[in-house]
Amino acid sequence: MKRMSEPMLITLLSLLVGTMPICTDLYLPALPTLKVDLGATMAQAQLTLTGMLLAFGVSQLFWGPLSDRWGRRPVLLTGLSAFTLAGAFCVMAPSIEQLILWRTIQGAAMGSVVMCARAIVRDGFSPAEGARLMSKAFTGLGVILCLSAPLGGWLAAYTGWRSALSVLVIYGAATGLLVWGQFRESLHTPDPRALQWRVLSGNWLRFLANPSFRAYTLLSMCTYGYLFTYLASSSFVFIHVMGLTNLQYGLILLCSTSSYIVGTWMCRRWLARWGLRKSIILAGGMTLSGGIALAICAHIPGTGVPGLILPFMLIMLAHGVHQPIGQTGAVGPFPDAAGAASAMGGFLMMLVAFGCGTWLGHSMDGTVFPMAHGILFWCVAVAWVAWVLIQKDKTLDGH
Repeated sequence: MKRMSEPMLITLLSLLVGTMPICTDLYLPALPTLKVDLGATMAQAQLTLTGMLLAFGVSQLFWGPLSDRWGRRPVLLTGLSAFTLAGAFCVMAPSIEQLILWRTIQGAAMGSVVMCARAIVRDGFSPAEGARLMSKAFTGLGVILCLSAPLGGWLAAYTGWRSALSVLVIYGAATGLLVWGQFRESLHTPDPRALQWRVLSGNWLRFLANPSFRAYTLLSMCTYGYLFTYLASSSFVFIHVMGLTNLQYGLILLCSTSSYIVGTWMCRRWLARWGLRKSIILAGGMTLSGGIALAICAHIPGTGVPGLILPFMLIMLAHGVHQPIGQTGAVGPFPDAAGAASAMGGFLMMLVAFGCGTWLGHSMDGTVFPMAHGILFWCVAVAWVAWVLIQKDKTLDGH
């Protein structure tokens, strides 16, 4: 990693961690149009997201040990190549069944990309340094999403959902070329036993038994719970329930993403001033306040779009603090198995996403309430993790 400058490393990490969110934010404005064009049910349309994310989570359990054995670079190049190819088949899919299939394969390939990003940071940095670096990478990710949200809305409105999916093909190919040309292997000592079943199962048990892993992974899981609830339901709420256009919806995503960018900047300032745990306490309060306000506004007639988007912007401000800390904190205790630890954390996050998507697929009733109540549930869970579990854990003190 010493061969890469920090700006280049941050650019690379931004593109890698941005692979999953851009697969959702660019795609969401097209989801209602896709549903009508392919004659799909609500549950089938949701499965193009939840199927992708479940495959994304499960695949990391395999990609992580592979990267610990053979290195991050070959796993990244393989995953990005498969991601790009599957994306091309998504664009050409003639039916909802084939689209679900290829989106699932794309999700499995994507697992290697995001998992390696977290592992690369742990290869060369302590948890505190890694949180600072990841907050910068997430700022870059926010800029990408600021562009992708309105672009996805514009493409869905004027050129169709296949054009939106075509952008993912270009993104995957461009990121793969950057990895091939610029990234040098960050894993200093590959583990020749990483793929042995006894080592794998032993590592998984070791991760789950570690209090830092449990606390910080639960933080990432719960924060992703409210984010995915919003992502999977908001296009239907704002477009079908509130009557906004695809482009207007893209601008709403831009507002929440902009708030997230500010949160990642705030994360770096808070870490320098107050450290990990106090930063999480403050962000937990913001998350809970935003969740309660959103749920109350959903039940008050006349609050409209501002009553939903302004509280969620507060939640996303805190999200910019929670995510860098949660993802680096979970991997921090395991420098010897960063790939496998990152993979386990990613798998657990996607289990939450799959559960949320499945629940929403059967709960969306033409009102804002399933989205508002689901977000509130996860905001309460985030506050509990931030104020109780993480405050009890002292493992990362001094790192």
